[in-house]
Amino acid sequence: MNSSLHLILILLAVAVGVVVLFRILKLPVMLGYLLVGIMIGPHALGWIPDAPETRHLAEFGVVFLMFSIGLEFSLARLRAMQRLVFGLGTAQVAATMLLVMLSSLFFELDWRAGLALGGILAMSSTAIVSKMLVERAELNAPHGQKVMGVLLFQDLAVVPLIIVIPALAESGAGLSSTITIAMLKAALLLAALLTFGQRLLRPWFHLVAGQKSSELFMLNVLLFTLGMAWLTELSGLSLALGAFVAGMLISETEYRYQVEEDIKPFRDVLLGLFFVTVGMMLDLEAVIAGWGWILLLLLILIPFKAAVVALLVRSFSGEWGTALRTGLGLAQAGEFGFVLLTLAGNVQLLPHDVMQNVLAAMLISMLVAPFLIQHAEFIVRRLSPEEWMNRAMQMHQIAVSSMASNQHVIICGYGRSGQALAKFLGEEGVSFIALDLDSRRVREASDAGERVVYGDAGKREVLLAAGLLRAKALAITYDDKHSALRILHHVQAARPDLPVVVRTADDTHIAALKQAGAAEVVAEVTEGSVMLASQALLLSGVPLSRVIRHVQESRAKRYSMFSGYLRDTQPAEEAGEDTESLQPRFQNVLLHDGDIAVGKCLKEMKLDELNVEVNAVRRHNVEGSHPAGDMVLRAGDVLVMLGQPVTLEAAEKRLRKG
Repeated sequence: MNSSLHLILILLAVAVGVVVLFRILKLPVMLGYLLVGIMIGPHALGWIPDAPETRHLAEFGVVFLMFSIGLEFSLARLRAMQRLVFGLGTAQVAATMLLVMLSSLFFELDWRAGLALGGILAMSSTAIVSKMLVERAELNAPHGQKVMGVLLFQDLAVVPLIIVIPALAESGAGLSSTITIAMLKAALLLAALLTFGQRLLRPWFHLVAGQKSSELFMLNVLLFTLGMAWLTELSGLSLALGAFVAGMLISETEYRYQVEEDIKPFRDVLLGLFFVTVGMMLDLEAVIAGWGWILLLLLILIPFKAAVVALLVRSFSGEWGTALRTGLGLAQAGEFGFVLLTLAGNVQLLPHDVMQNVLAAMLISMLVAPFLIQHAEFIVRRLSPEEWMNRAMQMHQIAVSSMASNQHVIICGYGRSGQALAKFLGEEGVSFIALDLDSRRVREASDAGERVVYGDAGKREVLLAAGLLRAKALAITYDDKHSALRILHHVQAARPDLPVVVRTADDTHIAALKQAGAAEVVAEVTEGSVMLASQALLLSGVPLSRVIRHVQESRAKRYSMFSGYLRDTQPAEEAGEDTESLQPRFQNVLLHDGDIAVGKCLKEMKLDELNVEVNAVRRHNVEGSHPAGDMVLRAGDVLVMLGQPVTLEAAEKRLRKG
């Protein structure tokens, strides 16, 4: 007992330390678990023995991984992406398997081992690639959609490969019959489970959920998942297949998201243990002895796989730029490749030295993957001369659309928030140009007469083509911190006086975005809570005028530009439209080296005599609300002034010329 506890403590301590380090370095946690396995495994420090009990426990990590894939399996999603998934995805997996199998014959490997190796190397890392695409705001880009379509098919292709690989280990005489029987058995079992399972599943889950016990619901999910896995294993198939079916059945019910959240801790811990056991398989002595073969495998794997994917995408879409980006995104090995490699090793389908070399090459390819994706633009521009022409054409189209605009608003993202903003701007007669990466959305908006163009707002040249130097304001309407920070960086470099409004889901990143130069950050959670409170107050009998005052006070505290301005005033309809020119408004003034205000205190400029209030000063991306009168002004400061149009013009002249 003490020995077992000792081993568990060692495993937990090393895993926590390495995972924390990988998170700090912003590397995939999965690679950290692999490193833990290599360090403490029987071939290195030897702290954890390679016991059958450890491997058996790690199998449950694969079970929950397949269960999660089943949960994400959606017929509607497959129908929407069927050309990418079943066209491009099928072509990629089939072509890779065939070419690897043929290549393995030159290395005197049996064709069955070559076929298994092809399936292993055909997989790419969903965890690494999807994370990188999200961080780089490329999920909706043409190459991002193709990458996700191929990854989705790879996830589905694991199911038949899990059945076929053990069958390949049978003797040559009975191989075809073994595979046929296994596939028929799987088809019959799947048909029975999908036909009768759905009818029984929903009423039973209704009954369990009706008891309103989270513990009971969790126990029921575990029972159903492991029960389905046991049924498929009892039928001579794998545990993972049953878990996939369980997830697929639950994905069609209303309990999908609750189940996904409940199962996540079990999945992540057990999956981490699985990758630890994969790392334990790596024999460092064998790796050192076969470093030449590993280097050859690595040099073949990444360029070979990238070239196969790029050629297939080129034949599907006809664009070399998109094809090369997709190829670079899918060039590495994947986590499901480890699942299949472990399966092939268990049935002695691959020789030990081949397994070690392949495992090492897969690990290195996954370590290289983030850097490959990060520098994909540079590589594509070097390899594809026509990419420069395509980029120039795109910039030309954006520039043509924005050429007639001056003092306009640039809208980054034309989703629901972007469309709502465009509607308000249109009603006020303010010109705008919107940038979006969804080609379908851009086409629909263009057909409707809206000024919406295809372009990545995170790129400096796109913003300049959209008229960044002539714009009056910029709004980032989608919730993506990484993309927003990139846009803010470009704006600060080219137009530090340009006010930028950023939308975010919650208050988590407000400080970072303001530090980067955002004039204001609008959090959906805050706005939602204000409107929720206002409706609750109204329904509670609180007078409308007091509710409006509460809303104004809340927003005045939250948004610095409203502070001191949202007070009881005449309604606009009573004041009349003829007084609109007298209404206070904001104006940003960037101080230059030659301006008279530079080097003087704010109070020396006596802007209050002009009835102009300096609401904030932005200096080096740091904003200070209501600055003190003794603040010394510097070149590069952006003064956010509040006043009437005439007085604002007079204040700017005073700051410039004195």
